[in-house]
This record gives sequence, structure tokens and C-alpha cells, in this order.
Amino acid sequence: MDVLSRPAEEFDNDESLEKLWAAKAIEHGDVYFNILRAVDPKILKLTPNDDLIYMHFRQDFPEVKLEYIDEDELKSTSGKAKWRPFCEKFKNVVEDYSFGTLMRANAKEGYTDKNVILVTRIQFYAIEIARNREGVNDDIRKLFRPTEEELQQRVEEKNDG
Repeated sequence: MDVLSRPAEEFDNDESLEKLWAAKAIEHGDVYFNILRAVDPKILKLTPNDDLIYMHFRQDFPEVKLEYIDEDELKSTSGKAKWRPFCEKFKNVVEDYSFGTLMRANAKEGYTDKNVILVTRIQFYAIEIARNREGVNDDIRKLFRPTEEELQQRVEEKNDG
């Protein structure tokens, strides 16, 4: 079993494990953002359960504005009280549903130190699936076009492979 997929309770706050987790979380964010830059978000499928996640998210959180997620509101006592039952619905449905995942607070910006929130994986899926389906992530491809250098690198990788 991969050490990063083991329950947090099994570990003390080992600095090397925290660094491994952080590296994995940053890599996940980079991959997801690069996909948003390349593909129409409306056609993205993040999990086999996207329809179910989206349905429950909008039933439980019809008022959530997806353009900007307020971390203080999300992690407030009342926010946690609303999110906890939602998350638990997916305990046996979404693998690693409670694992920490980095999410963009402002949907119009990339993953930066000032624009990331640590959320559970199911919160990430719920909010990003909704952002994709409701058109909130549509501008990412326009706002963050690949640079000439990145395009050249892709061509070279394709030619090498």
C-alpha cells in the first residue's frame, strides 16, 4: 500500500511525510489545472460518480457561489456542520473521500499560494464538478493559454514518444 494512501491517524507529524503529501497535492493541482487549460470543462468527468456528487451538492448547497469559495465560511463551525453530513454520504462511494486536497478559492485564478484552500477530496470534487458544469471554469482556457515554450515542449514530447 502506498504510504500516502494510509490513514493520517497512523502517523505522527513527520516532516518528511508532510513534504510528501504537499508534493503530491501540488502535483494533483498542477495536473488538474493543466487539464482545465486544455479541455472544455463541461465535458470533463472527474469521477465515475459525477452525476451523484453534483446532484447532492446542489441539493445540499444550492446557495454556494462557485466563483469564489470563502475559506473562513467553509471552515467555520456552521460550515463544518453543513459539510460533514455531505462528505459522509460519499464515505463508501468515493475513494479517499476525506483526503486533503488543494482547491482554488477564486475560480478565475490559478493555483497560487494565496489562492489555495485545503479541503477534503469530496469537497474538491463537488465544487469543481459544479464549476465545470455551470460554466464557471470556462474562461480558464482563455485566461491561461499555454505559452509557446509549453506548446513546443508538448511537440517535442510527442515526437520523442
